[in-house]
This record gives sequence, C-alpha cells and structure tokens, in this order.
Amino acid sequence: MAQRNTDPGAAAQPTAVLLIAHGSRQPAANRDLVELAERIASAGDYTTVEPCFLELAEPDIPTGVDRCAASGAARVLMVPYFLSAGIHLERDLASARDAAAREHPAVAFELAPPLGPHPLLDALVRARIQELETPGN
Repeated sequence: MAQRNTDPGAAAQPTAVLLIAHGSRQPAANRDLVELAERIASAGDYTTVEPCFLELAEPDIPTGVDRCAASGAARVLMVPYFLSAGIHLERDLASARDAAAREHPAVAFELAPPLGPHPLLDALVRARIQELETPGN
C-alpha cells in the first residue's frame, strides 16, 4: 500500500491523482479510465484527476505528469489501474515515477500498489460470479 505523508500540513497541499492504465488500441477500453477519472474528479476531493496510459493510447504518462504539475499540485498520487504487480508496475511505472520526480523536483510523487489482491476486488469478483449464477443473465 502507498504510504501517506504524515506531515500535518500535507493535507493542505494541493494533491492531484494520476490514474494510469496500460492502454489499448480499442478506444472503448481506454474510455473506461477516462470516465473513471471524471467520476473521481466530480467528487471534488483533488485539485486534478488525470487519466494516462503506459502505451498504445494518449495521453501518455509524461503528459499526465506534466498536467498534474502544471495544475499546481504539490503531491501527485500515481494510481495504477492494474490488477497485479507485474513488470509494468515494478519496472515501468516505478521508472516513470522516478523520471517525474527528476522533471518536477518540487512535486512529491507517490506510486500506489496494484488494485489486487484486495478484499474489495475479491468482493467484486464474487459479485460477478453471482450475476452469472442468477437466472436470466
């Protein structure tokens, strides 16, 4: 799990969220992340919520990072839309975080773990199984 800054002044810092998916050649697959970013942004908890993609789609990660920094964020929470900690998360996204920190030294970049394993993901999979078990589906 990503560590949160325990500095009492950290909550007052403008914080952006950078949602990162792999990317697809199919626009509908990429649209899922864009719509998720819009839903999170509409809650108003963060100064900026940007979707971006590792490859195959735009905007790419450096563009998303630049947008977050340009918004005035002091912190950027990099949240992978990945199910497990594979090579992309461990190598590519960690490298992207480090490059972002070099490019924007006044901004703190924190990389979250993958979505799974997590009890909420377990519950979602169980819900999908139950949907298939329900007659008429």
